[in-house]
Amino acid sequence: MPDITRTMTIFIKEDTPLPANLPIESEVFLPGWRVVKNLDRSTLARNIEGANWSFFYLAGEIRATVLGRDRSGTLRRAVKCVLAKQEGQNLNSLEITKVVSKRFLGIPFMSVTAHSRHIQQRIGLALTMHLGMRMPVAAPNKEMATKRYTALIPSS
Repeated sequence: MPDITRTMTIFIKEDTPLPANLPIESEVFLPGWRVVKNLDRSTLARNIEGANWSFFYLAGEIRATVLGRDRSGTLRRAVKCVLAKQEGQNLNSLEITKVVSKRFLGIPFMSVTAHSRHIQQRIGLALTMHLGMRMPVAAPNKEMATKRYTALIPSS
């Protein structure tokens, strides 16, 4: 198992398009996700941007805390929880920014903090899925909506 307890570890979703001449060594960490082994975050970002691609960093931490003694198994569960929280965003990368192992009342636990990342060829962030910006098709109760808004419209 790769050492992801160091910060700035990058996970890339499998089948993510990457620049042609980018030498990335990775291995499967969880189904559908690979951990980058040979490059740290800053080197990877420089290489991606050097190929005229974009490596986006999205603000807002994603955190997960899991109980457990087995360090590798606990770490996998924590990263799996973080990825589950990122699921709806349809992003293709994740950066682990903090890993903390502690005990509370003798019970071991691990906290993982991460940030979403995205690799793409275009300069503007273009996600393939709208992030919760859906309009309702119709009001749930037409009569109630009509009463509520007719009071706001001045009569002529």
